[in-house]
Amino acid sequence: MTKERVQCRIEGGVARVALSRPEKLNALDRPMFDAIEATLAQLKATPGLRAVILTGEGRAFCAGLDVKSMLRHPVAAVEILRREADEATNLAQRVAYGWRELPVPVIAVTRGVCFGGGLQIALGADFRFSAPECRFSVMEIKWGIIPDMSGAATLRNLLGVDRAMELAMTGRELLATEAEQLGLVSRVCEDPLQEAEAFVRTLLTKSPDALAGIKQLYHDAWARSDAAVMQEETRLQKQILGRPNQWRATLGSLFGLKLAFGPSRFRG
Repeated sequence: MTKERVQCRIEGGVARVALSRPEKLNALDRPMFDAIEATLAQLKATPGLRAVILTGEGRAFCAGLDVKSMLRHPVAAVEILRREADEATNLAQRVAYGWRELPVPVIAVTRGVCFGGGLQIALGADFRFSAPECRFSVMEIKWGIIPDMSGAATLRNLLGVDRAMELAMTGRELLATEAEQLGLVSRVCEDPLQEAEAFVRTLLTKSPDALAGIKQLYHDAWARSDAAVMQEETRLQKQILGRPNQWRATLGSLFGLKLAFGPSRFRG
């Protein structure tokens, strides 16, 4: 079951990875989390890897967390946030931030929708090439939670804090053109996969050592202590998840109800 969730083909040093749950717009259930982590481990162990192109099968890149699946399997929701004492990240964060840790350029190609956890996975890539009609949203607020898949560590490298908070607090959708203007998207093009393939061919003419060095240097220079940021994500999320206001937000979104929120119990 896990193997079906992600397709990975490596040719000529280029890995073409596809989230593979098209009937659910590649929404993230527990098997998808496991499959992405396994794929990242495979890529890290692949000698001669030069670049990764990350896509979603079917009509969308990724619609985000499969909330209904997580509600049916609440233990899975807890497990993806669990972090062992010797781990800097949890599973939810590793499937997004893991692309950042690969020592090769990673290009996410987005179509359809790129919502919530799907956006955080795309933010883990080094570049995002998008079709014009693709819609983006930091959607976690819809379920009464915060982005907790390394989004705080990756988003801060692209946006000012006010822009990032506005998107996270409202969950509003934006098209690729606005996303490009804000800095979420690297390039908007009619055929983003073709553009990504052409870009990779250019990168293959460059020194892999230099590319790896540039990736490490620039990410380190633009941000400090991502591990600390991601630990804070989890700490805050645990204060929010399962509380009355989070359930009100989730039930309201699932069933179209207009439920009034109670007083905040957030401790910070």
